[in-house]
Amino acid sequence: GNKMVLEEAKRSVHDALCVTRNLIRDNSVVYGGGASEITCSLAVSQAADKVSTLEQYAIRAFSEALLAVPIALAENSGLPALETVGALKARHVKEKNPRLGVDCVNAGTNDMKKQHVLDPLIGKQQQFLLATQVVKMILKIDDVIM
Repeated sequence: GNKMVLEEAKRSVHDALCVTRNLIRDNSVVYGGGASEITCSLAVSQAADKVSTLEQYAIRAFSEALLAVPIALAENSGLPALETVGALKARHVKEKNPRLGVDCVNAGTNDMKKQHVLDPLIGKQQQFLLATQVVKMILKIDDVIM
């Protein structure tokens, strides 16, 4: 009970310190709530449309993988994840609004600018870089095994 609460508090303070450190290093921010991941996913999907080889399937898979964060946010907020993210993707395209993310607190708007939901850019860059490196590593291992 109490030990678990204490560990969660320590983790929360650590997370806050890491965000502060990242903002000191580079104060650039992107919209949170999964908005930047949806925007990137749509851009990668558009890039896949321009590829006519089998590589387009890998590019599309990467595009879908980028949606893991907004899907998790929706699930953890008690929202129907696939419907929520699907609707947000459609609105991104229709409204050309990259600020649309998951309304985790039921504020009544998906506009992360209006909700003041921001993420440090350096953190997103590190996440995307790490994810890309892991995929490359898996593909290299797969090539060796095959």
